[in-house]
Amino acid sequence: MKKLVVTGTILLNKAVNENVKHMVIKAPEIANLAEPGQFVHVKTLHSENFLRRPFSIADVDKNEGTITLIYRIVGKGTAEYSRLKEGEEFSILGPIGNGFKLKEGRPLLVGGGVGIAPLIYLSRLLKDQKPILLIGGKNKDEVFWEEYLKEYADKIYITTDDGSVGFKGFTIQLMPEILKENNIDAIYTCGPNIMMAGVAKLAYEYDIDCQVSLEKRMACGIGVCLGCTFEGKLTKKRRKVCTEGPVFEAKEVF
Repeated sequence: MKKLVVTGTILLNKAVNENVKHMVIKAPEIANLAEPGQFVHVKTLHSENFLRRPFSIADVDKNEGTITLIYRIVGKGTAEYSRLKEGEEFSILGPIGNGFKLKEGRPLLVGGGVGIAPLIYLSRLLKDQKPILLIGGKNKDEVFWEEYLKEYADKIYITTDDGSVGFKGFTIQLMPEILKENNIDAIYTCGPNIMMAGVAKLAYEYDIDCQVSLEKRMACGIGVCLGCTFEGKLTKKRRKVCTEGPVFEAKEVF
């Protein structure tokens, strides 16, 4: 798919909580091409870090020509980005990869941690299909995503490990109840691998189409370095997460 290298302008880079930030970038060329589930590879113009960092495209406003990134500060690269101010510029490679294939019928979107980010734009595009959202985190501070999703969701279920809000436990513990109460035709998920494996297993048991979005460390982001590959369960071939994914059919991954 077509991808570009552009210089975007930061319009917003605000804190969501202690470790997560919400960035809006003016990059109309990227916004015009972006599809749900794709990502960008970014770098500051005078970065101390040699490699770019991959970020899921959390949301898109094609009219305003902006993309939204929601990221956790975990290392030198993201710490550097967290200090950027409005008006500063960002080098963006993207949009990269193959995103979610939108299916007909009632969708269930399952996300955990910062893996929930790409589900925002997806839920926006699926709004007319009355999507159900199941989101999980360690505690109340990690499920702030409801504010981003409630405009598009028909129902939102929340789980927290400590029970500080919603169901006490993991998303896959609550998911069977949701599947029994609702007529679900397609499942889309992004988050920790252990969570997605559980989602994929339940989707298989209920005979529901399921797509998973993988998160991998990437050096090049364009399919050259082969640092983000895995062996497909059905194809038995090495699959590149950056260019062939990050979204795959669940049966190919798990």
